[in-house]
Amino acid sequence: MEELRIGLIGVANRGGYFAREFHEHVDGARVVAGMDVREENLARFREVVGSDVFTTQDYRELVNRDDVDAVVIASPDNYHEEHGLAALEAGKHLLLEKPMAITVEGCDRLLQAWKKAGTVFGLGLSMRYMPMFEVMKDIIDSGDIGEPKAYWCNHFVGKGGHFYFHDWHAVRANTTGLLLQKGTHDLDIMHYLVSRFTTTVSAFGSLDVYGGDKPNDLHCPDCEEKDTCPEAQLNEKHRYFQLCAFRQEIDVEDNHVLIMELEGGIKAAYQECHFTPDYHRDHIVIGTKGKVWNSEDYTKVWVRMRRAYGLADREYQIHPPEGSHGGGDVRLCRDFLAAVREHRPMRNDPLSARMAVAAGVAGHESLRNGGSVVTVARPEL
Repeated sequence: MEELRIGLIGVANRGGYFAREFHEHVDGARVVAGMDVREENLARFREVVGSDVFTTQDYRELVNRDDVDAVVIASPDNYHEEHGLAALEAGKHLLLEKPMAITVEGCDRLLQAWKKAGTVFGLGLSMRYMPMFEVMKDIIDSGDIGEPKAYWCNHFVGKGGHFYFHDWHAVRANTTGLLLQKGTHDLDIMHYLVSRFTTTVSAFGSLDVYGGDKPNDLHCPDCEEKDTCPEAQLNEKHRYFQLCAFRQEIDVEDNHVLIMELEGGIKAAYQECHFTPDYHRDHIVIGTKGKVWNSEDYTKVWVRMRRAYGLADREYQIHPPEGSHGGGDVRLCRDFLAAVREHRPMRNDPLSARMAVAAGVAGHESLRNGGSVVTVARPEL
């Protein structure tokens, strides 16, 4: 294959990132088509990749084109299953933005379609390609800290209101919830670093800051409180990202804690808060010999050993490449191209993506039922 011809479904926001990465930074790939329901998004897409690119508002027209070898999907989460199934059933290679779907059943339908298609199927879990987590993965796999037994991840989502409560993300029907939607990245990395999947969860969460009694069609620029509201969103180009963060329809939680048991008896906890003033995440893994942890703020990884094992404590300064997700996005796109050319799986495989969704879905089931214990099952393939 001389050139991978890509069609992009959903060309705004994350789709815009993918369009630029493939167009500007991935040699051997060319974006030839784009689909979006909004013409203004398609107009900006043409400005990025060229005026001669095919554009449409019907995803079926895109997936059925003979000049499209692969489909990249970055539509809203509740369309991932529908769009992904269409691409796989058309025999296209597929790169699907996270989460894989908003239900476990949707993920399993995509897995079955993938088995029939026999094409490359990768997910937009770009944190697997971040150098910081590559270093942590190598340390854990080397056995330096012994057998992993405990894991904590804190995700402080500064500007959580800005990113998630002014648009479609804030409604369960579109996402299931943010523990799934936002947490998929971290849940996947937790599985990836220790090479184990979640088996059981219990969770607690609530809507503590956002939501309220404002009209569902209220937009920040039209609100009489826009000059005093701490969550007013006035600088966005698109009104569909300017809905009031205190509107009535909001029904996803903004504060969660998820208690997990992973295969091998690993005890883990994941906390996600959307109204904290800072933005960073930390991952802490403790093994039978020592501990490894990271800081996104300082782009560092540390190892500390128990005295009995005599290995020196270590510090790793990470120098991430340019680009979104700590340089992970462009490396993800390059791996997709290589996987198609070499007829091999990607680093972010569909089964792992399904298991991250399953953990998030189970977490939402638990927290909406008083913290009940929920079992996370593998698919029957």
